Amino acid sequence: MKKDNKNVIYWLITGCVLIFIMVVVGGITRLTDSGLSMSDYKLITGTIPPLNDAEWQDAFALYQQYPEFQKLHSHFTLDDFKSIYFWEWFHRVIGRVIGLVFIIPFLYFLFKKQLTKRTIKKCLVLLSLGAFQGFLGWFMVKSGLVDNPNVSHYRLSAHLTTAFLTFCATLWVALDLIYPNKKPINKKFRNLIIVSYVVLLIQIIYGGFVAGLKAGLLHNHWPLMNEGEFMHYTVYILDPFYKNLIENPSGIQFIHRTLAYLVVGFIFVLWFKAREMTLTKLQRSGIDSLLILVGFQFLLGVLTIIYAVPLWLGVAHQIGAFFLLSAMTFTLHRFSK
Repeated sequence: MKKDNKNVIYWLITGCVLIFIMVVVGGITRLTDSGLSMSDYKLITGTIPPLNDAEWQDAFALYQQYPEFQKLHSHFTLDDFKSIYFWEWFHRVIGRVIGLVFIIPFLYFLFKKQLTKRTIKKCLVLLSLGAFQGFLGWFMVKSGLVDNPNVSHYRLSAHLTTAFLTFCATLWVALDLIYPNKKPINKKFRNLIIVSYVVLLIQIIYGGFVAGLKAGLLHNHWPLMNEGEFMHYTVYILDPFYKNLIENPSGIQFIHRTLAYLVVGFIFVLWFKAREMTLTKLQRSGIDSLLILVGFQFLLGVLTIIYAVPLWLGVAHQIGAFFLLSAMTFTLHRFSK
């Protein structure tokens, strides 16, 4: 039986689609403040939501014991609780489904000897990333169940970024199987794409910081942070200074704004330099898609700030980042292999 066949590719692409869905639902969970509604973690029984009034009352009573209810949502009724519980439950269920979709077919392909040794090693890395992502989700939620009814922005950003990277790694392995033939590459241009990739990842990390600290609710003006001010004084208000870069909501929003220009600049340089090169159709498509997607993503970012992060714009902005990183991964692969 042929190894690394089409079924293996379909399996990996299915995993990519499920991770994308999970990222979208995760964004909705965050923006609706639903992430702390499930205060306990049950790997198996947690997949079944409360099924009757008594079970809902028990779940609500448990939620009432934690800081989020006591400090922020003490006005919540049972119906209010149900609305936030759904998104966190759905998010966790998708995570379990992804785990099964990765593990069961992997064991089947392994048993049927349909994977090469190289692909087996890559898949083990993917499984490790998935397991680590699940751990980060638990670790993130745990940070909001103590005194402060908000999850750590460091842990939220790590959870978000790892989800993106797990998707990109899965996509990369699938692309290795779809395009197995290697050709000579332009290493200088490839390295420029890598630098652009790193800058985009840093921007995504700061996007997680913005989300975790709700920094998007501040300075809702553009192109200036406030009317007449490029940099608001609150950007550098903390002492020592480095805390403004990682813990100050105003400082983090300023960095996220500034990095957006840098991401656009790098992608424009890639597109401009690529015009002078002889490219394959897929390479050209990758470069062009980067330019289009970064334009949309920049616009979504501006609108999200101006309108103070409404749910649909916040989710759209996160999806935009996902598509942009996906296109960057595809482009890097086409210029690396």
